[in-house]
Parts: sequence; structure tokens; C-alpha cells
Amino acid sequence: MGYELWEAFEGALPDVIVYPTGGGVGLIAMWKAFEELEAMSFTGRRRPRMIAAQAAGCAPIVRAFDRRAPASETWEHAATVAAGLRVPKPLGDFLILADIYASGGQAVAVDEGELMAACRDMARLEGILAAPEGGAGLAVIQRLVARGQIAGGESVVLFNTGSGYKYLEAWQAALAG
Repeated sequence: MGYELWEAFEGALPDVIVYPTGGGVGLIAMWKAFEELEAMSFTGRRRPRMIAAQAAGCAPIVRAFDRRAPASETWEHAATVAAGLRVPKPLGDFLILADIYASGGQAVAVDEGELMAACRDMARLEGILAAPEGGAGLAVIQRLVARGQIAGGESVVLFNTGSGYKYLEAWQAALAG
């Protein structure tokens, strides 16, 4: 994913990457790719701010980030409709956190209502039936823009890591409620 971003940005990198973070291996892999691109002199030292998006019902990375901890603790009673975010203790938590800290990024959690509302926004505005994980990412972007932590001129990449078709029951519940 890191190499594909570099290619899509024509030899540059975006300002911000928002990655729905359960296990977080995509975030870890992108950071490694950016290090490799720098080692090959394809990019400079500037890296995107890495933002880990989590669900409030399972946010071990957010809790560790808020405490400036080097690793997370197991999240008890994990609960979120976003199955890909329901990871109580990511195996590579120390790598995720190190990458976030090194990039000047953040870890942010949103609640179920926010992530499902963001999924509806993606469907309505972009024609994308996103997974709740992607909805969490968009909800995080919306929050950070509202707080002025993502500026209007910055390039932002959001990874939608799944399809809403895998979550038809969640959509039915969201539309009924």
C-alpha cells in the first residue's frame, strides 16, 4: 500500500493517512514501505501523519496513545459492529504506536453512531458501500477537520478496508434505529 500511494502521488506521499486499525498490519507495512522508499532515495524524510481510527467499544491503541504508552493493554469486553476493529490486543501494537508517534500522528476512537453515519455519508456522497471500519476512518477525518487538526489544503488518504456487503445486518439495524 505504501508503494502504491507513492506511485499514485507521482513520487510523493500524502500529508495524512487514516487507517482503520484493528490488527494494524496495514499501517505498519506502509510505514516500512516509506522507510524503504527513503533508503532508496525515492523520497525524503517527510512522512505522512499516520492516524489510527478505532471504534470506541474497542480502542486499545487510542488508550495507549492517550497515555503515551509504548504498547497497549488488552481491551476488556470489546464490542463494535466493525469486526475488523474488534481486536482487543493487536500483536504489533508497539509498532503501530511507534509509527504513530514518529509521524506526529494520532489515534482516535469514534462511537457506533458516528461510524455508521459516516458510512451513510460515503454511500450518499461517493456511491461507496463502505464497511463500518471505513466509516470509522471517515468519522475520524470529520472530527479532526472540525478541530482544525487536518487543514483544508492537506492531502488525506482514507483506507476503506472492507465492503459494506459483509455487514448487511448492521445496515438493517442502523436503518431501523
